[in-house]
Amino acid sequence: MIDVVTDSNPHHDEPTAASSATAPVRRKRSAAGGLITAVRETVLVVAVALVVSLVVKTFLLQAFFIPSESMEQTLDIGDRVIVSKLTPGPFDLHRGDVIVFSDPGGWLTATTPTQRGPVGTVVAGALTFVGLLPEDSDDHLIKRVIGLPGDHVTSDGQGPVVVNGTPVEESAYLAAGELPSQDQPFDVVVPAGRLWVMGDNRSHSCDSRCNTDTPSGGFVPLDLVTGRAYAVVWPLSHGAWLGTPDVFDAVPDASEIS
Repeated sequence: MIDVVTDSNPHHDEPTAASSATAPVRRKRSAAGGLITAVRETVLVVAVALVVSLVVKTFLLQAFFIPSESMEQTLDIGDRVIVSKLTPGPFDLHRGDVIVFSDPGGWLTATTPTQRGPVGTVVAGALTFVGLLPEDSDDHLIKRVIGLPGDHVTSDGQGPVVVNGTPVEESAYLAAGELPSQDQPFDVVVPAGRLWVMGDNRSHSCDSRCNTDTPSGGFVPLDLVTGRAYAVVWPLSHGAWLGTPDVFDAVPDASEIS
């Protein structure tokens, strides 16, 4: 004989008073409450993103827009480059590095700001400030480091640039058909704390060579260097790393020849 166990509560599907008292109570969140929460979370995420972007721009990286042809064929008009602000600083500058720097005084001519309207100007300024838009380079320049502090840099205007007695073969990055100094001879010793810089498109670059009569004497103070450009990120078709060329490897340091 098989014993059959049956439910002694004929209403087993109905909750008892005790179970009803202990069951969790679920309340529907109002549409207004959900919207407020979503807005609050969105504002928080945006605020954190802006702070992180500002910190990155201030201490690590900054984007710049290329406005001129002075660095062709390396950089074209309209390129966006990323600049490392750790060089100079934790990392040293080297001959051949492409750098962005503030105008030492008198290098740039006055330019007309881009017209965006009152609201557009405020928005663009804010986004540029936090690093979400590239700097338009109105008061910055981008050139290649040719001479470091103490270097003796010369050119007769026709032949190669000579650094500390060593001719430099620059064809790897000079614009096609350009001479190393394009009929602009010079003979300088770079002062301490300063740099001698030149554009890759030598006949279309007003660089150290044509600024010797400015207050800077044609040299760029190290404390005006924003950083080293290390990558082209836009347009994608022109994306590239901007490494340090090896054409300066044979150049001795100034201390080695003094």
